Formats: sequence, C-alpha cells, structure tokens
Amino acid sequence: MGVCLNELEKKPAALSIVIPVCNEAEGLPFLLKSLEALEVDEVIFVDCGSLDDTAALLKIWATAAPGSYDRKSLVSKRGRANQMNAGAEAAMGDIILFLHADTTLPHGGIHVIRECMKNPGVVGGAFRLKIDSPHFFLKGVEKIANLRAFYGGLPYGDQAYFVRREVFQKMGGYRVMPLMEDVEFIRRLKKEGKIVLLEKAVRTSARRWEKQGYFYTSFRNMVLLGLYFFGVSPSRLAKWYDA
Repeated sequence: MGVCLNELEKKPAALSIVIPVCNEAEGLPFLLKSLEALEVDEVIFVDCGSLDDTAALLKIWATAAPGSYDRKSLVSKRGRANQMNAGAEAAMGDIILFLHADTTLPHGGIHVIRECMKNPGVVGGAFRLKIDSPHFFLKGVEKIANLRAFYGGLPYGDQAYFVRREVFQKMGGYRVMPLMEDVEFIRRLKKEGKIVLLEKAVRTSARRWEKQGYFYTSFRNMVLLGLYFFGVSPSRLAKWYDA
C-alpha cells in the first residue's frame, strides 16, 4: 500500500488547457502546431459561433488521430466568460490553464506550473508578458504590465491564468460580464490563497496594437481599467471599448 501511495504522489497533476476562440481561422494552424509538444492531459477549444472557418478547422483537429492529450471542441454562448466557464466545466484536469488564441506558452511552461502548484498554499497564477513585436512602445507596455502583475498582483488574461479546478469551482468560475472578466476573476482569486507570477513569459501577438494603434490601445485600456476600479459598470465600459 505504501508503494502505491508513493507512486501516486509522484504522478504529475493533470492539467487541462481551455482556449476561447472567435473567428480565429487565420492564426489557428500556428496555434495548433504550438500545442503539439505540450505535456498536458487535455486541450479544450470553445467557439462562440465563429463566422469564418474556425469551427471546421477545430472539427478536423478534434477528430484527428489522438496525440499526447485528449481533444475537445465545444460551442458556447458568446462572451469570453461564457466560453471559459464552458471549457472549465468540461475539463478533467486538476489544474486549468486559460490561454488566449493569440498567445503561445513558453518552452517548459507546463512543467513550471506543475512544480509551483505542488505548494498547497498556491491557488493559481500567471506568466509574465512578452509582446511579439520589436516596437519600442510595446516594450514599455510589457514592462508596465509585468510590474503591475508583480507588485500589484494584477496580471491580465493574456498572461495565461492557471488555477486549481476545485478553487475555480468554489469561486463559481468567471462572472459573466462584457468586459473586465479577467480582472474581476483575479481579484477574487487573490482572496482564496497565494497566486504566483512565473519567471517565464508567454508571447502575445501585437495584432490589437497594430490594428487599433499603439498609443490609443494602451491609453484606452489604462483609462477603462481605472474607471472600472472607480465603479463604472462593465456594460458601460464595453460600449466605450467597442466605440
């Protein structure tokens, strides 16, 4: 009996990746390739009614010959909170990692997650941020984001949150809101126990800044975050965000 217990203790915690997607057909092949070598137990994509070829590509991926992990492709109501909650509900892992479709994980990142989560006092965490661009302004955005995450304990969703599944369920998952669902979630998660900021960094696409403007995008996000902390409703903020 003692030998069996020791063997169980050595077994790595099961880890599920949940990826919300919407009209991501263009970048999906690159993302799927980046997932191939990951030592995870499960990858779950959650679409919300894409109008491009996302659903078709995911159907092919989900029905392909099984690789090193289980594959699931789901459909949920629109809204990132709905998508991530649907994926987490279907997840079987002890740890759930929420990954944005335009973000890739660093080499060895899964191993680092499993190692830090061996500490029972740690309930979750995130990676540092690296933006996939040499633009000087975005280098500053990276530094500010990582300082905010380290000293303020407030990483954003594009830094790939991970959390114990039992803690996520206890919290009731993400609150369904049109904006700031990641900020609201991490603020509640901090009350459940210790969250960690890993030394490794995820690499996030610069497409939002390139499409909407480097300065405008960052300034808008900063203003919206400040207004949220001052009590402005996410519904109103979402209207300004999409304007």
